[in-house]
Parts: sequence; structure tokens; C-alpha cells
Amino acid sequence: MLVPSFFRYLIPMALIASSWSAHAQDPEDRLKELADKYPVRYEILRTDTFFTYKYKLFVNQPVDHERPQEGSFEQAVYLSHLDFGRPVILITEGYSGHYAAHPRYINELAVILNANQICVEHRFFGESVPDPPRWEHLNIRQAAADHHTIIEILRNLYPGPWVSTGISKGGQTMMYHRYFYPDDVTASVGYVCPLNFSVEDPRVYLFLEEVGDPECRQTILNYQTEMFRNKSRYLPAFEKLAEERNLNYRMGITKGYELTVLEYSFSFWQWGQVSCDSIPGAGASPEIMVGHLDEVAGLEWISDQGIDSFFPFFYQAMGEIGFYGYDIGPFMEWVSFTENPVFRFTVPDSLQVRYDPLPMERIDHFIRHHAGNMIFIYGEYDPWSATAAGLTHKTNSRLFLKPGGSHLTRIRNLPQDMREEVTELLMEWLGL
Repeated sequence: MLVPSFFRYLIPMALIASSWSAHAQDPEDRLKELADKYPVRYEILRTDTFFTYKYKLFVNQPVDHERPQEGSFEQAVYLSHLDFGRPVILITEGYSGHYAAHPRYINELAVILNANQICVEHRFFGESVPDPPRWEHLNIRQAAADHHTIIEILRNLYPGPWVSTGISKGGQTMMYHRYFYPDDVTASVGYVCPLNFSVEDPRVYLFLEEVGDPECRQTILNYQTEMFRNKSRYLPAFEKLAEERNLNYRMGITKGYELTVLEYSFSFWQWGQVSCDSIPGAGASPEIMVGHLDEVAGLEWISDQGIDSFFPFFYQAMGEIGFYGYDIGPFMEWVSFTENPVFRFTVPDSLQVRYDPLPMERIDHFIRHHAGNMIFIYGEYDPWSATAAGLTHKTNSRLFLKPGGSHLTRIRNLPQDMREEVTELLMEWLGL
């Protein structure tokens, strides 16, 4: 599953105590001038000792950039100021950006490059939702225009080099913005960001058949098989835990259970937080077996509550950016599904969403043949590395794959030689 980027880390203050000291220049006067010229308002937020000031901006955006007269909404933007002369890290969030209001939130690139930080909440997420939400305008072109508008406004304050970055869906958002506005930023860093080509990208299936070592894959298969073969033993414990959390399943409790068990292998490898040795076997109680399922896959994931909270993402996935499905081949005799389930059921028929493959194919061609100064970082065991951005010798862009890494792979936990190379590339591209 893709998850919101608020799971990014908060850098301990001890790590930045010796960081470069910014000029104590109050940007508020310049923000006031900016607000007089552009549809922007702001409020002051608390910050830590790395940044000197932090603001929450509300940028008025057209719902449809091609027809701005047809309505607007306010988009939340979190600006962390270091110095007007330093670079800017533009975080193209794929979901809500509320985590960036935290006084201690610092993107690792801001520390590496001694840079200002701007986090843009994605349209239709968090507070940045048009009223009413006109879903046809939740697409990659409109989101890229949002980011272009914000850059055009804030470049008045920060004329130096800009680096766009994002994690997971935020990294996807970064790619889409670069495609539509290739000259907006000097460089880009995408973390664990997939480039999918359908609502059921089959590359994920092949990946899950080969990832890790055979013994661990067999242990995972044994666990899932036990959960399916003896479904009647475990389903009551699943239902009880769901009731305790007030979770409902629009597809019915049985299929909700089955989808969660199918999700297990993807989530196990994606996050890498559970060892193969800790997977319970058939002798464990239903409560332990279901508790482990919840720990790895999460009962909320495919519940009504989970779907509703991620609905804008599912809408995008089923229309443009693609996703994955579940291979029921090994479990055919025990599951209720007759074909591989995909996530079309997350979007009501009334919205008439149909997947268009052309946007992602165009993004892929752009990254392979035209986009430069892009760094992509993935974890070897993360299933999203199966649909990683494809690179060629035609550009100077680079891909780094952390051995044994998960969806939590970042520059700070790469092997030392990779960390140094990433830093050297960015410093070279930005002329620092």
C-alpha cells in the first residue's frame, strides 16, 4: 500500500546542533508584500533552531487552471525559512501536508543542502479540498499546475536553485510536475516512488515471487495459506477485532478478511518491520494469527473507514496513476474471488472512472529520454521497486537501490558510498 508521507522522520535536534547558521532576517515584511500582489494569506507557526521562521501559507488556486473563472480553493503550503540566499527544497506531497506544521519537522535534504523548505499539500487532500469537490479536476495536470503557480509566486522570495522531492505518492507527484514544467526546478529527488502502467501492474506479482530468500517467501505463503484454508477458524477473531474498532467492510466481512490476507505479503516486504522468524504458525491461537495480520497488513487498510480516508488516492490510482492487484492463484480453492481482485470497488460507479494509460506512458518516456538531474532512491525489498522509474543512458539521472531496503529507504540510511554519491551529485547540479 501507499501511505501518507507524514511517516517521515523528525530529525533529532542533536543531529543539527552544529548546522550552518542562517541569517536572522525576518521574511514577514516580504511575505506581506507578496500577499498584496498574489492571492496568498499566511499565519506564523513555531519552529525549531534549524529554521529561523515557519509559516503556513494559504494559496488561492483555481479548481481548473484552464478555466480559473469557474471556482477556486485554498491550498495549504508550509514554508520553513532559513535564508533568502539558500536553495529551496520543494516537497510535492502526495497526500495531506499537516505534518509539516510540526516545529521540528525537517526534510533530510534541507539539512544536507542547508536549504529552505516548502511543503505543498496535494489538492483534494487535507485542508486543500474544493467545495464541492469536482473530482474530474483531481488529476496530474492540475496538480502540476498548482506546484508551478506556487513556485512562480515564491521564487520572488527565493531566487536560488530549487530541488523538488517527494516520498512514495509524493515522489510520483514530483515526477508529474517535472514532466509538465521541466524548468521549474534545478534537480529532483524521488524516494520509493512507483511508476505504474495499469490498475493491476503485473510486475508486482513477479517481484513477490522472487524477493528475499526462498525460506522466508515459503513462510509467508504458509501463513497466508493457513489463514485461507482454515478461514472459519480465524474469521470470528478478525470480525471481533474489527467490531472493537468500529470498522466496516463494504464488500462484506468475508471478502474484507480475504483482501487483508492477500495484502499481507505486499505489506510484509514493503515495510520490512517484521522478521520471518516472528510469523506465527498454524499452532497459534486465532487471536495471535489475526493480531499478526493486523500488525503487518492492517485491518483498517481495506475497511470502509480506510477507503474513505484514502479516497482521493484511490480515485487517482484508478484513473491515471495505477496501482496493484492481488494474485489469487495459490489460494483459488479457498477464496471467494474468481479473478484477481483490483481496487476499482473503491471508487463508486457514479464517478465513471476509467483508467487512461497514456499519462504514465508519457511520464515514462520523459524520464527515460529527456529528464535530467533526477535521483531515484528505492529499497531492494520494497515491492514498489518493481515499478520503479526506468532510466537510460540518455540522461544524467541516477537510480540508487538500497540492498535489503524497504519503503523506509532514505538518503540517511543508504550505504555510505551511496550517500556520498547522492550528495556529490546534488551539490554539483546545484552549483554549491
